[in-house]
Amino acid sequence: MRVVLIAFILVLTGCSSTQPAQQQTTQSGYSDTMEIIRSAAESAPNGVKGEYVLNIKAAGNQGPFIYLNTELDYRDPRAVTVAIHPSIVPEFVAKYGREPQEYFINKSISVTGQAKQIRINFMSQGRPSGKYYYQTHIRVTDISQIKVLSGHA
Repeated sequence: MRVVLIAFILVLTGCSSTQPAQQQTTQSGYSDTMEIIRSAAESAPNGVKGEYVLNIKAAGNQGPFIYLNTELDYRDPRAVTVAIHPSIVPEFVAKYGREPQEYFINKSISVTGQAKQIRINFMSQGRPSGKYYYQTHIRVTDISQIKVLSGHA
């Protein structure tokens, strides 16, 4: 049920207009995740287009969707999530020889896309509990949107 809900949210959020991002980077050269989150929240329900440089610390999947996270805990309010659409996973495996959730850990990436605020509902017995929080997602639907900059192979 949760997978269906997240897939539904991702489909719905792909249908809105955007505004350009004003990129800010940290001293390390990474995009400022708090600025990405703030910009996405301010432009909600629209997103913020941009090219973002992120360090991937954790990854996981929910059903066929793969999520790359900038924090070890994907629920961390400082986390930005790169959401990889299942239709392009075979291309990643062909190109990198491993599943994206394994390959991208501890790598710096450049991802082009729209940072959007996504509402995540807490579920109780298969139904929304009325409680929720927000995540910031950058949806990847084409392999050309994501490039590895550095990291351990």
